[in-house]
Amino acid sequence: MDRIRNARHFASRLQRWLDGISAVIQEPTLRQQLKTIKVGDRQLDLFAHDVSTSTPPAVRPTAPPAPPVVAPVIVPSLPSPPPLPSPPRTADGPPLRQLQLGSHLVEFALRRSTRRSIGFMIDDNGLRVTAPKRVTLAEIDNAIRAKQGWILSKLRERGERKVERQQRPPVAWIEGAVLPYLGGEITLRLHQAPRHRASFQRDTNELHVWVTPAGTEAQLKEKVKAWYQHEARQLFEARLDLYAAKLGVGYDSLSLSSAGTRWGSCTVQRKIRLNWRLIHFALPLIDYVVAHELSHLLEMNHSPRFWATVESIYPDYDGAKQALRKRSQELPVLFA
Repeated sequence: MDRIRNARHFASRLQRWLDGISAVIQEPTLRQQLKTIKVGDRQLDLFAHDVSTSTPPAVRPTAPPAPPVVAPVIVPSLPSPPPLPSPPRTADGPPLRQLQLGSHLVEFALRRSTRRSIGFMIDDNGLRVTAPKRVTLAEIDNAIRAKQGWILSKLRERGERKVERQQRPPVAWIEGAVLPYLGGEITLRLHQAPRHRASFQRDTNELHVWVTPAGTEAQLKEKVKAWYQHEARQLFEARLDLYAAKLGVGYDSLSLSSAGTRWGSCTVQRKIRLNWRLIHFALPLIDYVVAHELSHLLEMNHSPRFWATVESIYPDYDGAKQALRKRSQELPVLFA
């Protein structure tokens, strides 16, 4: 019994001693000092697993990385293509017809004639169609659709040429201005006089024009244009007679036209029209147009037989055709 009593007494004293030790260890300073101890060469962490007294630092969620700043790609806008040319609208003329060709709404002028087939003509004024009276409108539309690749290509080409000509600076109508004539250049010489007149000095390639003191630029331009047309008629008649004799044909009459870029035409009545602006070009190019229109007196088409006829009197017709197209784009703007 004494042993049991002594054991109980010892247990209570041991418990009070342990409680005292625990209170002391809870002091922050002492806890920090006792946090680690060395046993031999090893260091022990006394509170490594003390969950109740050690709280792990809060981990802040990291924000996702900002996307890289990419400079905007600026794509230069392409210039819009020039509009397709359309025939002019006239108060007394027939209304223009329209036909959808791909993404393009094409306007064209329709003329009825006694010809046996449908013909197409494209110039700066757009598409003109000539068809026999017996052909229906549906048949005409189908014929245009069958040729739409060629038609759209030529209309775009004409539209681009027109824009290029409009962008070229016009000739300044002053003393010493340079003007195109027969593939070369002539110099404009201005004088004052009581009345308007013009005279060309071939030995010096100078065009002398007399104007009144009150004369305007428009009057000067009209005088120069009249001189060009006079020269054109005389030269064209001589070249027509020369090539008509080579081909063995005769034509009824010659008239001058002022079309934008249509250089000539020939009718079934044997009437020939030539653009007076051909006088700006070299003589071989004028001769090509003359031979071309005279050949239509035998072949009113552009078939292989027609081109064979042209070749019989003008062998290098293809080279002249290309040169005429190129030279027409290079002419200065004289009479806007």
